[in-house]
Amino acid sequence: MQVESVPAPVEVRELTKTSGPVTAVDRISFTLRAGEVTALLGGNGAGKTTTISMMMGLVIPTSGAALVFGHDMASERHRVLHRMNFESPYAEIPLRLTVRQNLEVFARLYGVAAVGRRIVETAEDLRITDLLDRTYGRLSAGQKTRVSLAKALINQPDLLLLDEPTASLDPDTADWVRERLEAYLARRRATIVLASHNMAEVERLAQRVIMLEQGRIAADDTPQGLIWRYGRETLEQVFLDIARRGAAGAAARVGKEAVD
Repeated sequence: MQVESVPAPVEVRELTKTSGPVTAVDRISFTLRAGEVTALLGGNGAGKTTTISMMMGLVIPTSGAALVFGHDMASERHRVLHRMNFESPYAEIPLRLTVRQNLEVFARLYGVAAVGRRIVETAEDLRITDLLDRTYGRLSAGQKTRVSLAKALINQPDLLLLDEPTASLDPDTADWVRERLEAYLARRRATIVLASHNMAEVERLAQRVIMLEQGRIAADDTPQGLIWRYGRETLEQVFLDIARRGAAGAAARVGKEAVD
């Protein structure tokens, strides 16, 4: 009997996005496995935000495809959105609603069953039970981060996309967020895509790092593999090497266009 293969959580095929003369993402391909954290890194303008947006179905590729659980996000995202979620401190949550009201809205958007019970379970797990009936806009930055994480986990996603999940947090709160992410990964065997400028965080959480440079994949390896390949002591030094090379290349290209 033939066994039907299970589609990869994420498969990016020759993904490209252009806007006029600018190519933000240039024919990149990669496949992500379940149960792993992959860091998607790059300097400003490297293409990581555009790539994540196409993986979420928010931006339509010029060519190529971003498949999530086997479905093309440009045309079939409605089939898999309930299995995904996104978290970023830059994504606003309604300020005038209570935490409970916000979580209920998002839970219903994701089609969560037994919404009330799921909110209670999530609140207990993330230690925000005492915040449930407080207005979101009156919370501290650290409390908002915990609520934002609760929103991202409310539907127990199989694919979680994180954009700077610990930005502007004190070290203790940031460490707590990383612990919760590690626990969730172990419990659910989820796939996590992490965009972060905190290289120590990437070294701790990620099993794989994809470095983007001018819209292309400049490196794809484990954190230690990249450190060894570039002859550096830390991942931050590797990141700076690639980001500065990309910035120099972009400046040279602009200069050439100006001369032409």
